[in-house]
Amino acid sequence: MLDVFPSHVFSGVFPTPHCQGIALDKKNKRLYFSFTTTLVKTDLEGNLIGSVTGLTGHLGCIAFREEDGRVYGSLEYKNDDIGRGIYNHLGLSGEISSAFYAAVFDVRKIDRAGMDAEKDGVMRAAFLSEVTGDYLGKGEKGKPHKYGCSGIDGTTFGPAFGKRDGKEYLKVAYGVYRDDERDDNDHQVILSYDPDEILETARPLSQGDMHTAGPEKPAGKFFLYTGNTEWGVQNLEYDRYTGDWLLAVYPGFKRKYPNCPLYIADGLVPPRRGPLRGLREEGWQLTLKEGPVRGPEGISGFPFPCGSTGLCSFGDGRYYVSHEGANAEGEYTDVYLYRFAPDAACPPFERSE
Repeated sequence: MLDVFPSHVFSGVFPTPHCQGIALDKKNKRLYFSFTTTLVKTDLEGNLIGSVTGLTGHLGCIAFREEDGRVYGSLEYKNDDIGRGIYNHLGLSGEISSAFYAAVFDVRKIDRAGMDAEKDGVMRAAFLSEVTGDYLGKGEKGKPHKYGCSGIDGTTFGPAFGKRDGKEYLKVAYGVYRDDERDDNDHQVILSYDPDEILETARPLSQGDMHTAGPEKPAGKFFLYTGNTEWGVQNLEYDRYTGDWLLAVYPGFKRKYPNCPLYIADGLVPPRRGPLRGLREEGWQLTLKEGPVRGPEGISGFPFPCGSTGLCSFGDGRYYVSHEGANAEGEYTDVYLYRFAPDAACPPFERSE
């Protein structure tokens, strides 16, 4: 018999940018929210247990790792519209250095509101040199940012691509800049890291003097051809129930693609190595799951419109999905319970009442 979870959880309202992701600790009945510059911890009635503040970068999608009871998330610092928007929101000024991290929160220590990410010993971070190199690198025809890389956002834990079990890896998906005039930014890029190596190399982060301690390179780099999506993968989630990988995105604008809000990578098909479309290189490619919205070149997706601000699989056919909102006091999200329903009016999920 399945454990009972509430069909709705309200995050509370926070004077921050919007919700970026959610993560669930099923055993301890705790829910975590990334509100860009703040990590929030609540119970399943929406009561605030604690929060971590003081971040001046972009905390994106988050994931709970059952093996060590920690929350991992993408953390990026960059001098672009997003980075400057965060600085403006916080009332900061000055130059922003470009650096990308896997943040690790010891959430067992989060027991009060307003804990400091630097001073209270609740967060460490591992520098991701592969991301930083692609962000600072050049794409085809000398375009800035290799693969259109705008940094990182989606994160999740799951087995090696093509397997249902075995060692779990931290998967980190690139953000991708929108540019309708280039063809080298049409893949989703996903890096795979050994989470034990992330833990071993992570260090406390001083945002005034950021370190570069982290894995020398990822365990793997993978590509999924969907067509360009604005800001890449917003939420990445491994679904143990289906064995697939869910990619919630902001739809793209290139007319030749279906521009869906959700794509699914088939978790049972092993990656294949071959030429990457729009790029003068080869790479390990994932396979799209066929969806009801189809476009050219074998690209198809799903019309499910939610999930870009939070998508969490229970692993048993149930999901928590974020529905963001805002009022005069700040940002919030309503988290609703969904179930797997491939034949629903808006597949592959249907709200549970």
